[in-house]
Amino acid sequence: MASINVLGKPLQSCCTAPMTGFYRDGFCRTEETDPGFHTICCILTRKFLDFTRSRGNDLVTPRPELRFPGLKPGDRWCVNVLRWREAYDAGVAPPVLLACTNEAALQYVTMEMLRELAFEE
Repeated sequence: MASINVLGKPLQSCCTAPMTGFYRDGFCRTEETDPGFHTICCILTRKFLDFTRSRGNDLVTPRPELRFPGLKPGDRWCVNVLRWREAYDAGVAPPVLLACTNEAALQYVTMEMLRELAFEE
């Protein structure tokens, strides 16, 4: 299942430890059955984790039954593009890895927004 990143190149892996992505394959790929449209690869921050918890999505507490390890600042994770946009508007969006962010995210955010918070190694 090939995907393209926001730079127009093959999508790179976001993270495998912890294993991220809708498919839990390390990539921010999506499909119609992905209720969260998990297309943006981020380096999580405490501010973002606190923000998303305040919105009813606790990303810190492990949920083994969902293959979810619980996250901490510094982890890389494929996040819901609409939650990232909400956090961006609130000034708490985490840094983005462009090579690992799916081009499908551009349906909801602009390239300028992503570049503003881009973190590239």
